[in-house]
Amino acid sequence: MVTRFPPRSSRPRRRLRILLASGAAALALAAGSVVPGNPLGPAPQEARAADGKSTLTVAVAQSVDSLSPFLAQRLLSTSIHRLMYDYLTNYDAKDSHTIPGFATKWETSADKLTWTYTIRSDSRWSDGEQATAEDAAWTFNTMMTDEGAATSNGSFVSNFKKVTAPSPDKLVIELKKPQATMTALDVPIVPKHVWEKVGDFSKFNNDTKFPVVGNGPFILTDYKVDSYVKLKANKDFWRGAPKFDELVFRYYKDQDAAVAALRKGEVSFVAGSPSLTPAQAASLKSADDIKVNDAPGRRFYALATNPGARTKDGKKFGDGHPALLDQKVRQALFMAVDRTAIIDKVFQGYAVEGEGYVPPRYGSYFWKPSPGQKLAYDPAKAGALLDEAGYEKNSAGKRTGKDGRPLDLRILCHATDPNDKAIGKYLQEWWGALGIGLKVDCRDNVSDPWYAGEYDLAFDGWSVNPDPDFVLSIHTCAALPAKAKETAQTDNFICDKQYDELYAKQSAEYDPAKRADLVKQMESRLYDTGYMNVMAYPNAVEAYRTDQIESITTMPSDAGNIYGQDGYWSWWSAVPAAGASGDSSGDSGSSTGVLIGVGVAVVVLAGGGLLFAMRRRSTAEDRE
Repeated sequence: MVTRFPPRSSRPRRRLRILLASGAAALALAAGSVVPGNPLGPAPQEARAADGKSTLTVAVAQSVDSLSPFLAQRLLSTSIHRLMYDYLTNYDAKDSHTIPGFATKWETSADKLTWTYTIRSDSRWSDGEQATAEDAAWTFNTMMTDEGAATSNGSFVSNFKKVTAPSPDKLVIELKKPQATMTALDVPIVPKHVWEKVGDFSKFNNDTKFPVVGNGPFILTDYKVDSYVKLKANKDFWRGAPKFDELVFRYYKDQDAAVAALRKGEVSFVAGSPSLTPAQAASLKSADDIKVNDAPGRRFYALATNPGARTKDGKKFGDGHPALLDQKVRQALFMAVDRTAIIDKVFQGYAVEGEGYVPPRYGSYFWKPSPGQKLAYDPAKAGALLDEAGYEKNSAGKRTGKDGRPLDLRILCHATDPNDKAIGKYLQEWWGALGIGLKVDCRDNVSDPWYAGEYDLAFDGWSVNPDPDFVLSIHTCAALPAKAKETAQTDNFICDKQYDELYAKQSAEYDPAKRADLVKQMESRLYDTGYMNVMAYPNAVEAYRTDQIESITTMPSDAGNIYGQDGYWSWWSAVPAAGASGDSSGDSGSSTGVLIGVGVAVVVLAGGGLLFAMRRRSTAEDRE
């Protein structure tokens, strides 16, 4: 899934990773494809229990939205599902190319409308039952026929015509038209014999009976809302058992408290919300036994405007400012944003200036506006556009509409993200100079007003997968909610016919170069409409104790991130300090992890931004 800030990514609710094992040159990857204060015990010296078991604790700045893979959209939740359940395919930790997962191989018919997957015979559910193709077929068929089950990842199956399991090791998917994401179906496969007993998929959160039956590298054993998620190593995982016996994600609201815990050795890993601040990173670089990992990120950081919340049948709701329905107003706001200043003063170099929707990490899909198209920082031109749109300054220097209503806006801000707050102050200054008022509304939960359409703008962001299909799909008309104020795949209610036409074309295009060109056209359209203003591509800035973790895998293996990967490589491969042995590479083809000392409790302060928002909106990185 994708994950998001406001949150799949992602999110990343949703996306693509391809490249056929059979060599059918079809799907090419985009590549070169955290309550203040609670100490996160136990202390390092107590990390190993009397029975010798090792525990890796990950401090997160984001809470779980749902433990149901049919509903989850936040980065934390979708990351946990990658640990609990297998997917048909996975991504190599070294370079993100597609590798076997629950399926060992796959092939397609000449017309690309029938896909046959060979399901591995060495995967078992944690209750002892054999995992088979029937589990995968049931999962997909349930998403195809139940609206609640399609909440998070419905875009992946909307083009499915029929799904069958003719034998325990064969899964057959028939399509209505070609679909380029068939080796990038980021959908957790669940056990049919457990989930077929569920009555209402839209309300079942998978958090009442433990342990939760799964077939991934870890088994979920306990959960407390806004407190912790506990998992134990699956000793029978087909790729090999994790090195740590227990994995704990513990909620931390205060990032400074988490950093302090890292200094004391109470935690081993801190990623931030969604990343460490420049000041925190700078101070930790000089600390003993602590290493700061600064790598290119897989997410973007943006401003999203409310284009008018609506349902699929056109029913309007919410209270977004009507001025934002005007493209000139949206573009004027973005031309009054100094991205260079944001990179220099807020991120202090730990980010790259934003342009297109897909980060430069994914070279095949990375797009930049042409010189004549670029909405460069130009307050004078921004003012002229506002004049043209009928929002001129009055005698008091305030922009007002023809109805005399002042142009006062609100922006949703994640209370746990220091970047939102800092940039909010700059926006108040820059837009204030244009005569526009701005209220920065920082909340622990931005999901409720977001879903209700009760906002004007919002700090947004998503973690993008090697294949960008999911983060592209959340801006289609099909992603709009069926009913007002309910959870849906949509990011911020965008519905544009031209964009939808391009989305349909790229989804059916198997030629890598042609598909990449269509994706870039979509990015261009999203840019021109002014609904999304990508301000930055933040680095993944994390810190860990070199005396507590012997090694851990980054993704990509050269200059990659540890938290929020497209897979389970980091936590599955992590080697505790004492008595650990074995190769951490598994089948991922990348044993090149980051050498990080050793120890016991590992903590990750994860992604608070938008995302990934309650439904993804609680952190800009909520979706994987």
